[in-house]
Amino acid sequence: MPTLKTYDIFISHAWKYGEDYDRLVRLLNNANNFSFRNYSAPSEKPLQNLNLSPAHTSQEILSAIERKIAPVNAVLVISGMYYNHREWMQKEIEIAQRYNKPIIAIRPWSMLSPTPKAISDASKTVVHWNTQSIVDAIREYSL
Repeated sequence: MPTLKTYDIFISHAWKYGEDYDRLVRLLNNANNFSFRNYSAPSEKPLQNLNLSPAHTSQEILSAIERKIAPVNAVLVISGMYYNHREWMQKEIEIAQRYNKPIIAIRPWSMLSPTPKAISDASKTVVHWNTQSIVDAIREYSL
């Protein structure tokens, strides 16, 4: 079997992660024949190793996010988090667009919640919470 590509992925998220972020990371970790590096900030130390001052200014945080997004192959957006964390997630989307990074939106876990228009408009595709559809989208749209 040929060597698999390892995809560098940034998952747009809120600083307080919640179950959706953890569920997505587990899903990707358990996907068959799929390898990725997670460029998102770890939940236990969100800004570790980013050399930020104790008083994190918005610009310092934006710069840290930009450094995380710049090298990745794709950005995943969990659209169910958008309503409660719109300001920062929108900034992550804008950074991804500035670097021409493909954005893959994941519909809210509950089918009753629509995907926000700002996310669907910015995305290459919108997929369901399904391992194969997420992995297929990463493979198709990644740089």
